[in-house]
Formats: sequence, structure tokens, C-alpha cells
Amino acid sequence: MGFARNALGAFLLLVLILSVAHGDPLVPALCIFGDSVVDAGNNNNLATLVKANFPPYGRDFVTHRPTGRFCNGKLATDFTAEYLGFTSYPPPYLSQEAQGKNLLQGANFASASSGYYDRTAQLYRAISLTQQVEYYKEYQAKVVRLVGKARAHDIFSGGIHLLSAGSSDFVQNYYINPLLNRAYSADQFSDLLMKSYTTFVQNLYGLGVRKIGVTTLPPTGCLPAAITLFSSGSNQCVARLNQDAINFNSKLNITSQVLQNKLPGLKLVVFDIYQPLLNLITKPTDNGFFESRKACCGTGTIETSLLCNARSVGTCSNASQYVFWDGFHPSESANQLLAGSLLEQGINLIGHHVLWVNACFNL
Repeated sequence: MGFARNALGAFLLLVLILSVAHGDPLVPALCIFGDSVVDAGNNNNLATLVKANFPPYGRDFVTHRPTGRFCNGKLATDFTAEYLGFTSYPPPYLSQEAQGKNLLQGANFASASSGYYDRTAQLYRAISLTQQVEYYKEYQAKVVRLVGKARAHDIFSGGIHLLSAGSSDFVQNYYINPLLNRAYSADQFSDLLMKSYTTFVQNLYGLGVRKIGVTTLPPTGCLPAAITLFSSGSNQCVARLNQDAINFNSKLNITSQVLQNKLPGLKLVVFDIYQPLLNLITKPTDNGFFESRKACCGTGTIETSLLCNARSVGTCSNASQYVFWDGFHPSESANQLLAGSLLEQGINLIGHHVLWVNACFNL
């Protein structure tokens, strides 16, 4: 499996031991916003075609049943919840589980095919980021009713709020929508997305949130479906798409720094997903994988959502050997490594306990 995976495993084990020793999660709550990379089942409850609540999705999940996660098993955010010491995952806000005491550990507001650009979500009948924030306000009111204002404030200010967005805006909208790509250059479109991101952070900050993590774009030109759709038959990562992602990520870092400077007490961490995922794609065997061009589901070249189903011919038997589960989404094994990278990058969000471990063990 490689030295990197073992070293990371040792680090994460220390964090888990520490959280168990304290008897509580390292943070009071985990709230999740964004797209299909982190949607744990909200789209199950929408009139959208973009769903994953049928086999073979979920076949390697704890229950071995589809949940609405776009994966064969756990998402990176599921592993993150475990690493932080939670014994269950933040419930999808539109699900039956999102009520009562379950809400005190956070909630998941993400929706597959959503993005920074609200019209992306509208195209696919997903929950826009603007609406996700409205649901978060509802969630806050419910938590206040459960535990009172003082404790609720501690949950909101101490909880980690994660955002994963942008991929759908480009791959499922900008690149295939002449109305957009003729009106804006990729650079101009990124600027538009930055405005939405800024509004999102400012809105959460105004609601008492102080710990926010946002993921960069992945190497979108290396997603199996993107290679199939945009490589003109070359079967290689699409350099133009990857360059757009790099440019977007640079703006995300600059914009985040501006927000951090402007909003007192805010901890805002940009999680680099681009490089860790690119490493898995370009050096699969170094990381314990066998295949990184094709996904596990079906032909592995384009299938996702409805096209990745129980009748898809060619679906692999062992998804742990694949970096990608379907045409757009990483496998559970890849998600586990990405979550480890998130944890290492996000120590600043977690607090002094993990910093202490980090110092003591010189990790």
C-alpha cells in the first residue's frame, strides 16, 4: 500500500486515540455544503435525475446498501467525521434522520449537481448553494430550540463547516453550455464563482460560524468522464481543463486570504484536493491502486448516476483497486486517502488537542 499510506495511518490513529481518550469528538459539530462529492443522500428527496440511491452505489458501504452517496462506500467527509471522533455521520438535511438530537452533531446540506453558480443547480433541479444556506438557517433555529442560545452558539462557532463545489459548475455546465462559454472566458467564469463563494463565507460568518474549510477543484481534466467527453479521443488528461482548475484554485486561495483578513476570528482553510488526487491518478501503484484512467462502474469511461446501475456491463469486482468509482467520483479507497490529506491540512480548524499531538510526535 506504500509508505505514505502507512505513515498517514499512524498519524490518523493517534488522532483517533486522542479523541477517544477525551470521550468526545474533537469539534462539537460537522456541517457539510456543496455537490455530489459530499452529498450523503439529499438528492434522494428531490425531483432530479441526478441520484445514486440504487445499486451498485453503496455496495461497499457499512450497510452494503445504496444511500444516495456517489460512491461504492464512504465519502471523504464520512472518513473525516470518523477521524474527528464522531460515531455517526452528519445526516442529510432532507432525510428523516435530520431531527432531534441527531442535529446537534451537525448536518449535511450538499446536493449533487450543485455549485457556486446557482443556475448550475437549477439546470439539474438540485439544491443551490443559496438554498443550502437557507436550510442551514432553519437548522440553526432547530438547534437553538433544542439546547438554547448559549450552547447553540458554541456549536455553531466551534463546529467545522466544509464546502465542496465548483466541479459541476465547469464540467456539467460551463464546458457544455454555449450560452455560458460564449458569454464568459473560463477566467471570467471563475470570477463569477468567486463572488458566490465570498457571499457564502460572509453569510455563514454572519450566522456565527468561525471555522470553514473549502476544497479546491480537483484535476477536472483527469476525471474519466471528462477525458471521454473533452479529450478528442486522446485518452489523456485534458490539459485545458486542468489549467482552468489551477487558475480557479489560485483565485480561491487569494479570495480566502482576503476574507480571512477581513473577518475577525474566522479560521478559513483551503484544502488542496488537486495535488493529492493528481498523485493518485499519475502514480496509482505507489498508492496501492491498479487503475486510474478507468472507473470501476460499467465501462469506466463515462457512467455516473443513472448510467451507473445494476445492469451496467463490465463493473469491476474490487473497487479498492480503482482510484475512481464512476466517471466523476473517487472510490472509497481514494476517499480514505483524500480524507487523510484533508485532516493533515486542516489541523488549524480542529484546535489545540491535535496540535499538541503533532508537536509531541513530530509528525
